[in-house]
Amino acid sequence: MKKLLILFIAITACQTQKNTKPELDKLATEYVKLGLEIGQQDADFVDAYYGSDSLKPEPVEYETFPKDEFLEKITSLQDNFKIYLSAEKDSINIKRANYISAQLNAYAERVRIVGGQTSDFDTESKALFGVEAPHYDTAHFDESIDKLDAFLDGSGSLQDRFQSLASRFIIPVEKLDTVMKAAIAEARKRTHKHYPIPANENFSLEFVTDKAWSGYNWYQGNFTSLIQINTDFPISIERVIDVGSHESYPGHHVFNMLLEENLYNEQGLIETSIYPLFSPQSLIAEGSANYGIDVAFPGDDKVKFAKEVLLPLAGLDTTGITNYFAALELVGELNYAGNEVARGVLNGTMTDEEGIDYLIKYGFYSPEKAKQRIAFTKKYRSYVINYNYGKDLVKNYIESKGGTADNPQKRWDLFGELLSNQVLPVDLK
Repeated sequence: MKKLLILFIAITACQTQKNTKPELDKLATEYVKLGLEIGQQDADFVDAYYGSDSLKPEPVEYETFPKDEFLEKITSLQDNFKIYLSAEKDSINIKRANYISAQLNAYAERVRIVGGQTSDFDTESKALFGVEAPHYDTAHFDESIDKLDAFLDGSGSLQDRFQSLASRFIIPVEKLDTVMKAAIAEARKRTHKHYPIPANENFSLEFVTDKAWSGYNWYQGNFTSLIQINTDFPISIERVIDVGSHESYPGHHVFNMLLEENLYNEQGLIETSIYPLFSPQSLIAEGSANYGIDVAFPGDDKVKFAKEVLLPLAGLDTTGITNYFAALELVGELNYAGNEVARGVLNGTMTDEEGIDYLIKYGFYSPEKAKQRIAFTKKYRSYVINYNYGKDLVKNYIESKGGTADNPQKRWDLFGELLSNQVLPVDLK
């Protein structure tokens, strides 16, 4: 990891260590302590923490969620950051303070939500994640559906034709562990070619059920993760590559390792020890994890790897796999349909039943998976924009700087730099 630090941020690290002031470190520490305090009352608030146990608050029980008390503390800390920024001249310290301030804005919005004070979808997403995702009407999705309809042969409805093709590449349950580990191992090998990986890094893999999500990385610090894969529904061959890369290499596992080593261990930026889930950091995390799939498996690499390695491991016929991945590309053009459903359901302009129908028609969800997506929306709300809009922002940012498909090394370098620094969504535009 130290080699990676030298590659990407050696100069920044030296400048930060030289110019960091005790006052900013003190404010950053208060930010961490407040986040941990909120996390005691909101189980979903803190996604990861690998800092000192001394910052963890003593357990406190409240009869109801203390929204107003938390908001007062957040406002007080925000005011202190404003005072600090009004006098600070160093650009590195200013950037660091602005980053924490943006995260604090998300603190406040999440506290309001948990306390029962919600905003409209776009106002919420901007407060939490720093951006408002684009809007698309049904005409936009109809264009993609027409292309898919023309592509898929056979009789029956378009959804039936797609599901018929997809069903040929569902991994048998007894093969899932083997195939998933093979996909993660390949993703790790490809990532390791570009980034040094600590000798002591590791992860454990678990298969779980009854979750609103398809996969989750629980980062535990010291370069260790618990990766859980939800098996409520059958898992097809592309999901093994996508979920495996997203949660591990070069996705969440690598992202968290880079932050821990480069920013926390090497630079001592105390604020990076906590990862508040509902914050601008998640747009970078989810967007980079989704874009990282294409970084690790560019072009036809996914279909080639599936055909030559994963499908034989799964005991599945490879016939039609190229067409299947081509169909998936067209289905991928519909992924903003989930945002429109979340926007409608949370704004009260769409019922759950209407949302399910929308997902079936425009997202090619099965009825059961559509219900799961509604459950995810109810729990995580506007978080859904981080997967698609986050990916698009990361993709456009990296490719605008020369990290295009025909310059893969540049792409890896820019991707690693993004994952090794405090970056806000506004920095990607």
